[in-house]
Amino acid sequence: MDKDRFESGLAKRKSVLGAAYVEKALEQADDFSRPFQEMMTEFCWGFGWGDETLDPKTRSMLNLTMIAALNRMHEWELHLRGAITNGVTRNELRAILHQIAIYAGVPAGVECFRIAKRVFAELDAVS
Repeated sequence: MDKDRFESGLAKRKSVLGAAYVEKALEQADDFSRPFQEMMTEFCWGFGWGDETLDPKTRSMLNLTMIAALNRMHEWELHLRGAITNGVTRNELRAILHQIAIYAGVPAGVECFRIAKRVFAELDAVS
């Protein structure tokens, strides 16, 4: 493992997904899943998200469309929250959801709107 890339990835992962979520995922890792958590942190977050060619907001927007197309809605909700953290606005999210519905299918769009509505309600209740 490249320790510097891991540490960079860990910082990036926490900044997008929230420190509490990431720390919990790492704490819950056992001997079986820890190598995956380490690889994902180093490679996905250190290498992928660590490439500054794309800013975090753009990367979040791309991830939302790809994750929706793969129908990974648990991950989609997590990355929706990260996209909001990265500055994606509700109007931009609406436009992204329209693209998802057009290119990944209306059922995926419906589910993403359902999740977004719930997340927005939770965020509004806290504000």
